[in-house]
Amino acid sequence: MELVKDQDRVIRSYSRGMRQRLKFAQAIGHDPEIIFLDEPLNGLDPLGRRKVIRLIKDYRDQGKTIIVSSHVLPEIESMTNKIILIHQGKVFAQGDIHYIRDLIESHPHIISIKCKNRRKLASFFIQEDYVLKVDFGNGENELLVETRNRDDFFSRLPALFVDHSIEVDEITSPDDNLQAVFDYLIGK
Repeated sequence: MELVKDQDRVIRSYSRGMRQRLKFAQAIGHDPEIIFLDEPLNGLDPLGRRKVIRLIKDYRDQGKTIIVSSHVLPEIESMTNKIILIHQGKVFAQGDIHYIRDLIESHPHIISIKCKNRRKLASFFIQEDYVLKVDFGNGENELLVETRNRDDFFSRLPALFVDHSIEVDEITSPDDNLQAVFDYLIGK
């Protein structure tokens, strides 16, 4: 955990990130088969976060069981694809995040497309039956498309771009993440 050079210092003089790394070292020091971690990335700088995430994945790859509790859902996504969403003591969902997301058919998917000719692209999308809503996003070149059928949307997208010579800079799905699933399941 790169604390050797600070081994003679009093622990209370450590930074928050150093104390967090020390806690992690204590958790893995005896090479346990099961490791419980509560907010393991709290207080770590970006480099420290990457190192701890890599260590967690290394332990997983060695066949160890690591249980991580965190309120920072993007951090969980960076560590694993197997999740259990718990809210007020109730299990709302468990499994792979994309599998869980696909189970929520009544919740539309939002896709963000960044391109220079978003008005032209919007005119094509509003004619499609798999598109519920088209909105000009916050960014200058952003178009937000809401669909209940993500598969239809993405299967028809390349032809639409090619047939109408639309140059696209970026396509993302801002609600295809753990936080969006959690918020939807708890009714936010």
